[in-house]
Amino acid sequence: MLLRLPTSVSEAQECMAEGAVPIGGATLVWATWQRDGFPEQSVSLRHLPEANAIGREVLGAAVVLNRIDDHLPETLRRAASSVGTGAIRRTATVGGNIVGSTLRCLLPAVLVLDARATVLEPDSVYETDLAEVLAKRHLLLSLRWREPIASTYYKEPGEAGGPPPLVVAAAVQGDGAGRSRLRVAVRDGYEVVSDSALCDADAEQVLHTLRGTAVGGLQAAAWEVVRRQVTELLAHPAVR
Repeated sequence: MLLRLPTSVSEAQECMAEGAVPIGGATLVWATWQRDGFPEQSVSLRHLPEANAIGREVLGAAVVLNRIDDHLPETLRRAASSVGTGAIRRTATVGGNIVGSTLRCLLPAVLVLDARATVLEPDSVYETDLAEVLAKRHLLLSLRWREPIASTYYKEPGEAGGPPPLVVAAAVQGDGAGRSRLRVAVRDGYEVVSDSALCDADAEQVLHTLRGTAVGGLQAAAWEVVRRQVTELLAHPAVR
């Protein structure tokens, strides 16, 4: 297998047009290739500047999880630190976790940030929402969002090889018109649901509004975790 390492977007597009298969951090695809056979050529974005961007409102798809630090929102930091072992976090990439994984531990965190995705295709580069990225399994180039007022992330303890542990992410962002909005995303099993509510009342009223959304339809145990996380987040000094 030939591994191609483009250093520009145009070069990466050329690799894709010639049939190179995205490899990401390879922590997920390697086992599949060992079973089904390796492609003739693969492409990694790890030398592409746009895919390695990291800052308060941007994160490249080729960034490995152990590089996610205090420059990024708390919900992303906690999500990344919850994935696997230190060895896995040194090789697993943002794009691989969100698009290539069935667990997608980072997905709730980027959903509550209302992140937009930049995707790479052989003949174009464009911005879209995460729903399209997941449905069409695009090659993710980077994510962008507006810095939240406050955010949080909770992942229940789980056993290796067991069912996916419950994940609850939440964030509060300003809307530019003097109001703020709470977004919540929950991974329950392999499914991820998300919704939002304006923070125009006390925590109980916001939770009441949220109860009428897809998040509110979760089973009692999951909803109780949502209630706890939302109550704690809305009590944050920056939110009150």
